[in-house]
Amino acid sequence: MAQEYWTGASPEPRPDHGPGAAPWPWPDHGPEAGPGPRPGTGPRSLTDEELSRLLGRQRFGALATSKSGGPPHVSTVLYTWDPGQRVVRISTVADRLKVRQLHKDPRCALYATSDDFWSYAVAEGEAELSPVTTEPGDEVGLELLAMQAGLADPADEMAFLRRLVTDRRLVIRIRVSRLYGTALDVPSA
Repeated sequence: MAQEYWTGASPEPRPDHGPGAAPWPWPDHGPEAGPGPRPGTGPRSLTDEELSRLLGRQRFGALATSKSGGPPHVSTVLYTWDPGQRVVRISTVADRLKVRQLHKDPRCALYATSDDFWSYAVAEGEAELSPVTTEPGDEVGLELLAMQAGLADPADEMAFLRRLVTDRRLVIRIRVSRLYGTALDVPSA
């Protein structure tokens, strides 16, 4: 009887592990094996609500855009998630590669994981690029300010808005058309 291993893509056993081979990547499947998926377990699809909660709990993700000729370009970004509008917002500088690529091809995806990395969400959609903020307190600057948590002092807000103009910041808005992801339900250690 063949042993079962979760590979992330197929219920088939790993080809490099046959009868008698040590299971991958855990040396045994007893209680001392530690946290992680067990043989025969697999990912479960997350509901739209679970995906939205995961995106809302995280601040960092990986934005995938397309380079000329098709290969992906991935960059780590700080983002906010608006579940009501299904929009991901990313603050960036106007001369970044991701901005140039999104001008050519607005299709993109944001990937975010749970804190323990056992679940993930992908938000796919088309990006809209705001204009660059040009005056402290303009519409784009205020949108960027709303993405920033923790500025209670108005002097700090004004300094922040001036810095946005100096940095030539803009907002990438991803209108999410597809949201998907999975979780591995792992017993606690």
